[in-house]
Amino acid sequence: MVAKNEQLETVMRHVGDGHLGQAIGGLENYLLAYSHPQEMEQLMRIKEDYRLMTDYWQQGYQDPQRETVYRRLLQRVHQLATRLAVSHAIKNTSFMLSTYKRARAVRQDWTLTSLRRDLEDFVANQALLELNADDAQEQQLYERQQALRCDLFDYIWTSRVWSDSLADAFVDLLTTPTVDTMDQQLVVSAMTLSLMNAFDYNKVRALVAVYQRSADEQVRQRALVGWVLAVDSTMIPLYPEMADLLRQLTADDDCRRELKELQMQLLYCLKTDEDSRIINQEVIPELMKNNDQFRFTRNGIEEVEEDPMEDILHPEAAEQRMEQIEKTMRRMLDMQRAGSDIFFGGFAQMKRFPFFSDTCNWFMPFYDKHPAIRRALKDERQRRIILGLMGRTPFCNSDAYSFALGFQMTIDHLPQNIQEMLGRGELSIMGDMVDDATAAQPAYIRRRYLQDLYRFCRLFPARSTFDHPFDDSDGGSRLFFLLQPAFRDTALADDVEYYTISATLLQLMDGVDRQLADCYREVLARDPRNERALRGLARLLFKENDYQRTLDVYEQLLELRPDHHNYLLNKAVCLGRLERGDEALKILYKMDYEDGDNPNVKRVLAWTLVGCGKTEQARKIYSQMLEAQQPEGDDLLNYGLCQWIAGDVVGAVGLFRQYAQTRGDKGFNAEAVFCREEAALLKRHGISDVEVRMMIDTIHNA
Repeated sequence: MVAKNEQLETVMRHVGDGHLGQAIGGLENYLLAYSHPQEMEQLMRIKEDYRLMTDYWQQGYQDPQRETVYRRLLQRVHQLATRLAVSHAIKNTSFMLSTYKRARAVRQDWTLTSLRRDLEDFVANQALLELNADDAQEQQLYERQQALRCDLFDYIWTSRVWSDSLADAFVDLLTTPTVDTMDQQLVVSAMTLSLMNAFDYNKVRALVAVYQRSADEQVRQRALVGWVLAVDSTMIPLYPEMADLLRQLTADDDCRRELKELQMQLLYCLKTDEDSRIINQEVIPELMKNNDQFRFTRNGIEEVEEDPMEDILHPEAAEQRMEQIEKTMRRMLDMQRAGSDIFFGGFAQMKRFPFFSDTCNWFMPFYDKHPAIRRALKDERQRRIILGLMGRTPFCNSDAYSFALGFQMTIDHLPQNIQEMLGRGELSIMGDMVDDATAAQPAYIRRRYLQDLYRFCRLFPARSTFDHPFDDSDGGSRLFFLLQPAFRDTALADDVEYYTISATLLQLMDGVDRQLADCYREVLARDPRNERALRGLARLLFKENDYQRTLDVYEQLLELRPDHHNYLLNKAVCLGRLERGDEALKILYKMDYEDGDNPNVKRVLAWTLVGCGKTEQARKIYSQMLEAQQPEGDDLLNYGLCQWIAGDVVGAVGLFRQYAQTRGDKGFNAEAVFCREEAALLKRHGISDVEVRMMIDTIHNA
């Protein structure tokens, strides 16, 4: 992890709380302990400005700008403390220190004027080489540019707080058509990595400006991901202009749509490990079982000629195998189309090439002029095959480099006919091939970039250096960004889909039932017939034991879908809980008649009969259920309560003890069940508090 200093963390808390004097004092103590002459001078200027402000206030001067001036002083302290925090991290984190020193040792002049000149010269030299092709000159050009890209990337992500003018200069650099798009994309990614470890409003502002102004969709989408993951609602009181930026952005329909898409795409990133498990443990083994019977051709899957006796002895086997392998392939492709990252597991082990020792290469757009690719693919035939495949595959950039570097090591070992088919473009890699229209879509561009970012955060050897968004140590505030107050206070709050997505996010978190219920109510305020929101609200109300309001919601759901089985069953449960057993039984008897084999109907019917005191009927149903199948859930507990109410105490004790055994390590909290959850039921049927205590003691003394 990035090294942090406790004194500076305390200063940051004072700044966040708006305590300027305490923040100045804490920062002064830090600077007295650690020698930073330049930063001490800056702090003394801030301290003097605050003293003058306090003097004017004490003398009774009325300053309408007092709040603004105070906030600006807090910002200056925050920026100074952030600068010191980054310096501390660099000095005390070996990977950051070596990167910081290397980037500044290889190039002395990092001014924007010098940098822009070099980047624009590269574009001009590219154009000249196209007119007068020279392989040696071209190779030298791209090797120099690759070195500059790596140096620039490392320089930016290890940079400290930016000034207003520096941020504005980078915006110009990232939106001008005279700089190569790859260079612009890499700069945006480097800014994003820098923001992972330290909030810098000027970098956030610059990324927002690039997102708004760039004509290059690749650059725009990287900027979008960067500023979204950097937004921190706790910084809004200190930088209220950030709230204004978000309100301005979300006034645009396209921006709101992209924010909602991005949030769902980040959720798919969380499913990557589970998707990899499904592919590795279920999909691939199924394909491998049939790898001797089929081959992949330009026309799809074809069966290999086999023993003619197979047609006589097992005429249906070939067709079944074909159906199974096609079903398996469809399953994987359906996962991909739905947004799953189906290639992560397969390429995870291919990130050990020396190529990936350079941080910038994890974010490098794939291009065949990359020096590493040129060295690996010296053979023109190999180059043609690789580029043909890369032009159609849905790989993210880092996987494309992994494939190219790995494929050149194995291509000569492939059968000659396979090599020939690859050369003619007649074979495709597993996965949906991508046409030009799809590849140009913002959502597709963003998905591939998120996959690059996810691989970096999960697989980069020095990944612990970065406080990345897929680490939920911050409670998931960056990953589940739409839940942040900063986004709630925008035009998104008028969008039904925003609350639907927020409900999905809240369901993935613990202890947020009240917020989840509020989301459902916001949806219903805008769309009263939204079935998903009604269903979710009903679950939460039932969990709170608010059975009357739960019943009201299920009545609304049944207006939408009168014959919905689960809605009817849940309505009956609510009626039973409200001691309206006769009404519940009318529903349940009809359901049992129409669907007599449904165990859930049997369970609810039996329990409702218990509540109505009709224990003999309930006992018959429970005994039949336990004879026909293994008891599930609370069957044994409910049957025990039925026996107890019916007067069979010995039978009830046996069932309660059996239930306790099935609970295992979870245990059976008899006191919670008898004294709270079912206390009203037991009391209604004449079971006294003394009997309850004796039952608890009997169970515990088993």
